Amino acid sequence: MADRPIGMFDSGFGGLTVARALIDLLPGEDLVYLGDTARYPYGPRPLDEVARYAHQIAEELVERRGVKLLVVACNTAAAAALVSLRDRFDVPVIGVIEPGVRALVEASESGRVAVIGTVGTIASGAYQEAVASAADDLELVALACPGFVEFVERGEFDSEQVHVLAQRLLEPAIEAKVDALLLGCTHYPYLARTLGDVMGRDVVLVSSADETAFEVRRVMLRDGLARDRRTGGSATFVTTGDVNWFEELGRRLLGPELERAERISWP
Repeated sequence: MADRPIGMFDSGFGGLTVARALIDLLPGEDLVYLGDTARYPYGPRPLDEVARYAHQIAEELVERRGVKLLVVACNTAAAAALVSLRDRFDVPVIGVIEPGVRALVEASESGRVAVIGTVGTIASGAYQEAVASAADDLELVALACPGFVEFVERGEFDSEQVHVLAQRLLEPAIEAKVDALLLGCTHYPYLARTLGDVMGRDVVLVSSADETAFEVRRVMLRDGLARDRRTGGSATFVTTGDVNWFEELGRRLLGPELERAERISWP
């Protein structure tokens, strides 16, 4: 089992923030990343539909590609299907919600925090429940941010248009005087400069990518799944959409590890 790859998926490119953290933290591990770009974004879709997609992708990664651990590197998919994926598959399944919430709790001094995510993620209540479970005395502002994912997947991170949108969407968090903001979508770290400008330098931006990578390492060490080597890992990238677009934008977001991608289509 230890020689098998780590599997992870996202609706598109946002999960590459988690892939980057995993490659840096665990350079001896092999990784298979699947970006479902043919059906992105997941955020506006009904959660039952997202859950079906998540199970379809998990079948590909666990049953066909034999991954030893599955990372749901998409907040909407984690909200929709994390529990059912854990019930169905025999490998550890790790989401991005719980690690991010733990980091949010640690980052706040005032007890006033905010989380931003897609419409589907915020509507699911997954973050609200996770924050209440982690620290029921926190004051939480939960904000849906439609449009952010589309800006990221166009490679538009700091334009005037995204800045204006961020100012409008984040206004309730600013008015609430939060001191920590959790980026509840794996796409959002690419907008960190814009979000930081809008929120102000006194607000800590919390990304779940690094925390998720630490959780993966912890679980693999606990379960005896870690490889006994420190270098030499490889990364495989799979997309359900246009390969050239995935390679071009993905390489710009991730780095040189994304040399090429392969395409799969569902029957």
